[in-house]
Amino acid sequence: MTRSSSSIGVVMVGASGRMGREILQVLSRESGISLLEAIVEPEDPLSGNPAPFYPGISCRGELTVSALRRGEREGFPVVGIDFTNASSTLATARIFSEAGVGLVVGTTGFSAAEKEELLSYASKIPLLVAPNMSLGIHLLAHLVRQAASALPDFDAEIVEVHHRKKKDAPSGTALFLGEAVASGRGESLSEQSVLSREGMVGERVPGTIGMMAVRGGDVVGDHTVHFLGMGERLELTHRASSRETFARGAVEAARWLALRKPGSYRMEDILGIAK
Repeated sequence: MTRSSSSIGVVMVGASGRMGREILQVLSRESGISLLEAIVEPEDPLSGNPAPFYPGISCRGELTVSALRRGEREGFPVVGIDFTNASSTLATARIFSEAGVGLVVGTTGFSAAEKEELLSYASKIPLLVAPNMSLGIHLLAHLVRQAASALPDFDAEIVEVHHRKKKDAPSGTALFLGEAVASGRGESLSEQSVLSREGMVGERVPGTIGMMAVRGGDVVGDHTVHFLGMGERLELTHRASSRETFARGAVEAARWLALRKPGSYRMEDILGIAK
């Protein structure tokens, strides 16, 4: 297939996962952006078999520096998208760093040390890490930050709802929104967060940021940040009705990141929103 100078090549890491499949489906309908590699775990049933929505491309169980540099040889930018797990993503980021190829990361569940290592690769490659690829959720975080700054005496509570199969709680997005509240107040989420309440817990401690996780059904993802004052309350909500929302955001992030210089970027940068 002949590519124009404006074409971008994408390497999808985690191609067999739910988000990986969604992203491949979105990519298959996009113009000016092509799938170069579909990476899965070596023992994955798709390894060596055609990638979803791409019968002409076989899934591979190994990611190599030479494969990532293919675009450099053929004259078009390449960027990766990773939706796997923390340890796998770190291994992937090391290879992308060696190849000098940008990477979009949608993986969640990093420890503080793992997150620090991941972000260190931004010194060599353009790197965008986001717990949620929805553009709307990042606009929400921006509004939450402003509200937290403007309403410092209001109590802040975050309620998130996800499908019954979600394994982590609170969600990475809820923690992200909690960071937005804390940032707006000039505080640390780790010092102010309250993740559970049970029994005689006493009165609510001023300044704390509560989080509640609700699980059930097939809910893709609902997040509401409550600012509760005396005689009034403000509720800021984002609801995702389809995983395609996140897939489209990831593809948009890849298209944007492919032409950037090394550095750490956020979805807010795509929206042009100052933190």
